[in-house]
Amino acid sequence: MSVSGKTAGIKDVALAAGVSVATVSRVLSNGPVSDALRRRVEDAVRATGYRPNLSARRLRSQHSQTIGLVVSDIRNPFFTAVSRAVEDAAYRAGMRVILCNSDENPEREELYLRLMQEERITGLIFAPTRATLDRLDGLDLDFPVVLIDRNAPTGRHDAVVLDNPRAAAMLVEHLHAQGYRRIAGLFGNTSTTGQERHEGYRAAMTARGLAPAARFLAPHADAAEEAVVAWMAERERPEAFIVSNSLFLMGVVKAARRLHLPIPDGLAVAGFDNEPWTELVGPGLTVIEQPVQDIGQSAMALLFERLEAPDRPSRRLILGGTCIVRGSTAARMAAAD
Repeated sequence: MSVSGKTAGIKDVALAAGVSVATVSRVLSNGPVSDALRRRVEDAVRATGYRPNLSARRLRSQHSQTIGLVVSDIRNPFFTAVSRAVEDAAYRAGMRVILCNSDENPEREELYLRLMQEERITGLIFAPTRATLDRLDGLDLDFPVVLIDRNAPTGRHDAVVLDNPRAAAMLVEHLHAQGYRRIAGLFGNTSTTGQERHEGYRAAMTARGLAPAARFLAPHADAAEEAVVAWMAERERPEAFIVSNSLFLMGVVKAARRLHLPIPDGLAVAGFDNEPWTELVGPGLTVIEQPVQDIGQSAMALLFERLEAPDRPSRRLILGGTCIVRGSTAARMAAAD
Protein backbone atom coordinates (compact mmCIF):
# COMPACT_ATOMS: atom_id res chain seq x y z
CA MET A 1 0.00 0.00 0.00
CA SER A 2 1.16 3.56 -0.53
CA VAL A 3 0.26 7.09 0.53
CA SER A 4 -0.97 9.37 -2.29
CA GLY A 5 0.34 6.95 -4.90
CA LYS A 6 3.89 6.85 -3.58
CA THR A 7 5.81 4.61 -1.24
CA ALA A 8 5.05 5.46 2.36
CA GLY A 9 7.88 6.85 4.45
CA ILE A 10 8.44 7.16 8.15
CA LYS A 11 7.04 10.71 8.13
CA ASP A 12 3.76 9.35 6.71
CA VAL A 13 3.56 6.92 9.60
CA ALA A 14 4.25 9.71 12.09
CA LEU A 15 1.54 11.88 10.53
CA ALA A 16 -0.99 9.04 10.55
CA ALA A 17 -0.24 8.20 14.18
CA GLY A 18 -0.08 11.83 15.33
CA VAL A 19 3.40 11.42 16.79
CA SER A 20 6.95 12.53 16.00
CA VAL A 21 9.29 10.72 13.61
CA ALA A 22 11.55 9.94 16.57
CA THR A 23 8.66 8.21 18.34
CA VAL A 24 7.96 6.06 15.28
CA SER A 25 11.66 5.17 15.17
CA ARG A 26 11.60 4.12 18.83
CA VAL A 27 8.57 1.88 18.25
CA LEU A 28 10.19 0.27 15.21
CA SER A 29 13.39 -0.35 17.16
CA ASN A 30 11.47 -1.78 20.13
CA GLY A 31 12.45 1.23 22.20
CA PRO A 32 10.81 2.51 25.40
CA VAL A 33 7.24 3.73 24.68
CA SER A 34 3.87 3.11 26.29
CA ASP A 35 1.73 0.18 25.10
CA ALA A 36 -0.98 2.54 23.86
CA LEU A 37 1.50 4.60 21.84
CA ARG A 38 3.07 1.45 20.41
CA ARG A 39 -0.34 0.20 19.24
CA ARG A 40 -1.07 3.58 17.62
CA VAL A 41 2.17 3.53 15.67
CA GLU A 42 1.82 -0.10 14.66
CA ASP A 43 -1.72 0.62 13.41
CA ALA A 44 -0.35 3.53 11.38
CA VAL A 45 2.38 1.31 9.91
CA ARG A 46 -0.24 -1.16 8.72
CA ALA A 47 -2.53 1.59 7.43
CA THR A 48 0.16 3.31 5.39
CA GLY A 49 1.87 0.15 4.20
CA TYR A 50 5.23 1.42 5.43
CA ARG A 51 8.06 -1.03 4.89
CA PRO A 52 11.42 -0.40 6.60
CA ASN A 53 14.42 -0.92 4.36
CA LEU A 54 15.90 -3.43 6.82
CA SER A 55 14.47 -6.51 8.42
CA ALA A 56 12.75 -6.09 11.77
CA ARG A 57 15.45 -8.11 13.49
CA ARG A 58 18.20 -5.89 12.08
CA LEU A 59 16.21 -2.81 13.02
CA ARG A 60 15.84 -3.93 16.62
CA SER A 61 19.43 -4.99 17.03
CA GLN A 62 20.97 -1.87 15.50
CA HIS A 63 18.55 0.97 16.06
CA SER A 64 18.39 0.32 19.78
CA GLN A 65 22.11 -0.18 20.34
CA THR A 66 24.10 2.04 17.97
CA ILE A 67 25.25 5.66 18.18
CA GLY A 68 26.64 7.40 15.12
CA LEU A 69 29.59 9.74 15.55
CA VAL A 70 30.79 11.88 12.64
CA VAL A 71 33.80 14.11 13.32
CA SER A 72 35.51 16.51 10.97
CA ASP A 73 39.09 15.28 11.40
CA ILE A 74 40.04 12.36 13.63
CA ARG A 75 43.70 13.47 13.38
CA ASN A 76 42.76 16.54 15.38
CA PRO A 77 43.56 15.57 19.00
CA PHE A 78 40.43 17.40 20.17
CA PHE A 79 38.17 15.05 18.21
CA THR A 80 40.21 12.03 19.23
CA ALA A 81 39.62 12.88 22.89
CA VAL A 82 35.92 13.67 22.41
CA SER A 83 35.43 10.43 20.49
CA ARG A 84 36.92 8.51 23.39
CA ALA A 85 34.53 10.21 25.83
CA VAL A 86 31.53 9.39 23.62
CA GLU A 87 32.62 5.78 23.24
CA ASP A 88 33.10 5.41 27.00
CA ALA A 89 29.60 6.75 27.68
CA ALA A 90 28.10 4.51 25.00
CA TYR A 91 29.88 1.46 26.43
CA ARG A 92 28.46 2.15 29.88
CA ALA A 93 24.99 2.34 28.31
CA GLY A 94 25.47 -1.00 26.53
CA MET A 95 25.66 0.63 23.10
CA ARG A 96 28.19 0.62 20.29
CA VAL A 97 29.52 3.51 18.20
CA ILE A 98 29.94 3.88 14.45
CA LEU A 99 32.73 6.44 13.94
CA CYS A 100 33.18 8.26 10.64
CA ASN A 101 35.75 10.90 9.69
CA SER A 102 34.48 13.50 7.19
CA ASP A 103 37.80 15.29 6.66
CA GLU A 104 35.80 18.56 6.58
CA ASN A 105 34.24 17.40 3.30
CA PRO A 106 30.49 18.04 2.83
CA GLU A 107 30.23 15.27 0.23
CA ARG A 108 31.62 12.74 2.67
CA GLU A 109 29.23 14.04 5.33
CA GLU A 110 26.32 13.42 2.97
CA LEU A 111 27.56 9.89 2.33
CA TYR A 112 27.90 9.17 6.05
CA LEU A 113 24.45 10.56 6.82
CA ARG A 114 23.01 8.12 4.29
CA LEU A 115 25.00 5.35 5.95
CA MET A 116 23.56 6.29 9.33
CA GLN A 117 20.04 6.14 7.86
CA GLU A 118 20.69 2.69 6.43
CA GLU A 119 22.16 1.46 9.70
CA ARG A 120 19.12 2.75 11.61
CA ILE A 121 21.23 4.31 14.34
CA THR A 122 19.59 5.40 17.58
CA GLY A 123 21.07 8.89 17.35
CA LEU A 124 23.93 10.91 15.91
CA ILE A 125 26.64 13.05 17.47
CA PHE A 126 27.92 15.31 14.72
CA ALA A 127 30.58 17.97 14.09
CA PRO A 128 29.50 19.20 10.64
CA THR A 129 31.05 21.63 8.21
CA ARG A 130 29.38 25.00 7.78
CA ALA A 131 28.01 23.86 4.41
CA THR A 132 26.23 20.85 5.91
CA LEU A 133 25.16 22.79 8.99
CA ASP A 134 23.37 25.35 6.81
CA ARG A 135 21.15 22.65 5.29
CA LEU A 136 20.85 20.31 8.26
CA ASP A 137 17.33 21.42 9.16
CA GLY A 138 16.08 20.45 5.72
CA LEU A 139 17.39 16.89 5.83
CA ASP A 140 14.92 14.04 6.35
CA LEU A 141 16.64 12.24 9.21
CA ASP A 142 14.81 9.70 11.35
CA PHE A 143 17.16 9.99 14.32
CA PRO A 144 18.00 12.84 16.71
CA VAL A 145 21.20 14.84 16.19
CA VAL A 146 23.41 16.41 18.84
CA LEU A 147 26.02 18.86 17.57
CA ILE A 148 29.49 19.12 19.10
CA ASP A 149 31.95 21.93 18.51
CA ARG A 150 29.48 23.53 16.09
CA ASN A 151 26.63 26.01 16.54
CA ALA A 152 23.49 25.65 14.46
CA PRO A 153 22.07 29.01 13.31
CA THR A 154 18.47 27.94 13.95
CA GLY A 155 19.01 26.35 17.34
CA ARG A 156 16.83 23.43 16.30
CA HIS A 157 19.33 20.78 17.35
CA ASP A 158 20.84 20.11 20.75
CA ALA A 159 24.47 21.20 20.92
CA VAL A 160 27.52 21.16 23.20
CA VAL A 161 30.04 23.88 22.43
CA LEU A 162 32.90 25.82 23.93
CA ASP A 163 32.42 29.51 24.61
CA ASN A 164 34.62 30.18 21.59
CA PRO A 165 34.52 34.00 21.47
CA ARG A 166 35.45 34.22 25.15
CA ALA A 167 38.22 31.65 24.80
CA ALA A 168 39.86 33.52 21.93
CA ALA A 169 39.50 36.81 23.78
CA MET A 170 41.31 35.30 26.76
CA LEU A 171 44.34 34.63 24.56
CA VAL A 172 44.33 38.20 23.23
CA GLU A 173 44.03 39.59 26.76
CA HIS A 174 46.94 37.47 27.95
CA LEU A 175 49.23 38.38 25.05
CA HIS A 176 48.38 42.06 25.40
CA ALA A 177 49.21 41.94 29.10
CA GLN A 178 52.54 40.33 28.19
CA GLY A 179 53.44 43.29 25.97
CA TYR A 180 52.54 41.99 22.51
CA ARG A 181 50.78 44.33 20.09
CA ARG A 182 51.07 42.86 16.58
CA ILE A 183 49.01 39.75 17.29
CA ALA A 184 48.00 37.79 14.19
CA GLY A 185 45.34 35.09 14.00
CA LEU A 186 44.91 31.90 11.98
CA PHE A 187 41.41 30.45 11.87
CA GLY A 188 39.78 27.46 10.20
CA ASN A 189 37.63 28.24 7.18
CA THR A 190 35.25 25.27 7.20
CA SER A 191 33.45 25.44 10.54
CA THR A 192 31.51 27.79 12.77
CA THR A 193 34.18 27.19 15.43
CA GLY A 194 36.86 29.07 13.51
CA GLN A 195 34.39 31.85 12.75
CA GLU A 196 33.40 32.25 16.41
CA ARG A 197 36.99 32.25 17.62
CA HIS A 198 37.82 34.88 15.04
CA GLU A 199 34.94 37.02 16.29
CA GLY A 200 36.28 36.83 19.85
CA TYR A 201 39.81 37.62 18.68
CA ARG A 202 38.68 40.58 16.59
CA ALA A 203 36.51 42.05 19.33
CA ALA A 204 39.28 41.75 21.94
CA MET A 205 41.86 43.30 19.60
CA THR A 206 39.58 46.20 18.72
CA ALA A 207 38.72 46.81 22.38
CA ARG A 208 42.42 47.33 23.07
CA GLY A 209 43.03 49.61 20.12
CA LEU A 210 44.93 46.94 18.22
CA ALA A 211 44.53 46.16 14.53
CA PRO A 212 43.21 42.64 13.91
CA ALA A 213 45.18 40.69 11.31
CA ALA A 214 43.51 37.38 10.55
CA ARG A 215 43.66 34.78 7.82
CA PHE A 216 41.38 31.82 7.23
CA LEU A 217 42.84 28.48 6.18
CA ALA A 218 41.93 24.89 5.52
CA PRO A 219 42.34 23.08 8.85
CA HIS A 220 45.69 21.41 8.21
CA ALA A 221 49.08 21.85 9.84
CA ASP A 222 50.84 22.32 6.50
CA ALA A 223 48.50 25.18 5.56
CA ALA A 224 49.36 26.98 8.82
CA GLU A 225 53.08 26.40 8.34
CA GLU A 226 53.11 27.91 4.86
CA ALA A 227 50.93 30.84 5.92
CA VAL A 228 53.26 31.73 8.78
CA VAL A 229 56.39 31.45 6.63
CA ALA A 230 54.86 33.83 4.08
CA TRP A 231 53.54 36.21 6.73
CA MET A 232 56.87 36.47 8.53
CA ALA A 233 58.49 37.62 5.27
CA GLU A 234 56.32 40.75 5.25
CA ARG A 235 57.57 44.12 6.50
CA GLU A 236 55.10 44.40 9.40
CA ARG A 237 55.45 40.86 10.59
CA PRO A 238 53.56 39.63 13.64
CA GLU A 239 55.06 39.43 17.10
CA ALA A 240 52.65 36.69 18.12
CA PHE A 241 50.16 34.23 16.65
CA ILE A 242 46.85 33.02 18.01
CA VAL A 243 45.62 29.91 16.22
CA SER A 244 42.22 28.27 16.40
CA ASN A 245 43.12 24.59 16.63
CA SER A 246 45.91 22.22 17.57
CA LEU A 247 46.75 21.36 13.96
CA PHE A 248 47.48 25.04 13.30
CA LEU A 249 49.52 25.07 16.50
CA MET A 250 51.72 22.32 15.07
CA GLY A 251 52.07 24.26 11.84
CA VAL A 252 53.18 27.45 13.58
CA VAL A 253 55.79 25.56 15.60
CA LYS A 254 57.12 23.93 12.42
CA ALA A 255 57.28 27.35 10.71
CA ALA A 256 59.18 28.89 13.62
CA ARG A 257 61.75 26.09 13.46
CA ARG A 258 62.02 26.41 9.70
CA LEU A 259 62.67 30.14 10.04
CA HIS A 260 65.03 29.64 13.01
CA LEU A 261 62.80 31.80 15.19
CA PRO A 262 63.06 30.90 18.88
CA ILE A 263 59.79 30.73 20.82
CA PRO A 264 58.90 33.21 22.30
CA ASP A 265 61.80 35.60 21.64
CA GLY A 266 61.42 35.36 17.88
CA LEU A 267 57.73 34.56 17.81
CA ALA A 268 55.13 34.09 20.54
CA VAL A 269 52.51 31.36 20.05
CA ALA A 270 49.15 30.59 21.68
CA GLY A 271 46.33 28.33 20.62
CA PHE A 272 43.77 25.71 21.52
CA ASP A 273 43.78 22.23 23.05
CA ASN A 274 45.98 21.16 25.93
CA GLU A 275 47.48 18.07 24.33
CA PRO A 276 50.43 16.31 26.03
CA TRP A 277 52.87 17.42 23.34
CA THR A 278 52.11 21.13 23.91
CA GLU A 279 54.04 21.19 27.20
CA LEU A 280 57.03 19.47 25.61
CA VAL A 281 57.68 21.92 22.75
CA GLY A 282 60.32 24.52 23.60
CA PRO A 283 59.29 26.37 26.74
CA GLY A 284 55.79 24.88 26.51
CA LEU A 285 52.86 26.31 24.55
CA THR A 286 50.15 28.53 26.00
CA VAL A 287 46.77 27.00 25.16
CA ILE A 288 43.08 27.02 25.91
CA GLU A 289 42.22 23.72 27.54
CA GLN A 290 38.82 22.48 26.43
CA PRO A 291 36.75 20.22 28.71
CA VAL A 292 36.80 17.38 26.17
CA GLN A 293 35.52 14.74 28.58
CA ASP A 294 32.59 16.94 29.56
CA ILE A 295 31.84 17.70 25.90
CA GLY A 296 31.61 14.02 24.99
CA GLN A 297 29.65 13.02 28.08
CA SER A 298 27.28 15.99 27.80
CA ALA A 299 26.59 15.18 24.15
CA MET A 300 25.60 11.64 25.08
CA ALA A 301 23.46 12.92 27.96
CA LEU A 302 21.62 15.30 25.62
CA LEU A 303 21.09 12.48 23.15
CA PHE A 304 19.57 10.22 25.80
CA GLU A 305 17.37 13.08 27.01
CA ARG A 306 16.17 13.63 23.44
CA LEU A 307 15.31 9.95 23.07
CA GLU A 308 13.27 10.08 26.28
CA ALA A 309 11.53 13.35 25.36
CA PRO A 310 11.64 13.79 21.54
CA ASP A 311 9.48 16.92 21.52
CA ARG A 312 11.21 18.93 24.22
CA PRO A 313 12.83 22.27 23.25
CA SER A 314 16.41 22.03 22.02
CA ARG A 315 19.23 22.78 24.45
CA ARG A 316 22.64 24.30 23.88
CA LEU A 317 25.30 23.75 26.52
CA ILE A 318 28.09 26.33 26.46
CA LEU A 319 31.17 25.23 28.37
CA GLY A 320 34.10 27.35 29.47
CA GLY A 321 37.75 26.86 28.62
CA THR A 322 40.83 27.36 30.80
CA CYS A 323 43.89 29.33 29.73
CA ILE A 324 47.03 27.29 30.46
CA VAL A 325 49.92 29.75 30.44
CA ARG A 326 53.36 28.48 29.46
CA GLY A 327 56.62 29.90 28.18
CA SER A 328 55.56 30.43 24.55
CA THR A 329 53.94 33.73 25.59
CA ALA A 330 56.57 35.00 28.06
CA ALA A 331 56.59 38.78 28.52
CA ARG A 332 58.01 40.74 25.60
CA MET A 333 58.22 44.10 27.34
CA ALA A 334 56.54 46.13 30.03
CA ALA A 335 52.91 46.39 28.96
CA ALA A 336 51.94 49.81 27.70
CA ASP A 337 48.60 51.37 26.83
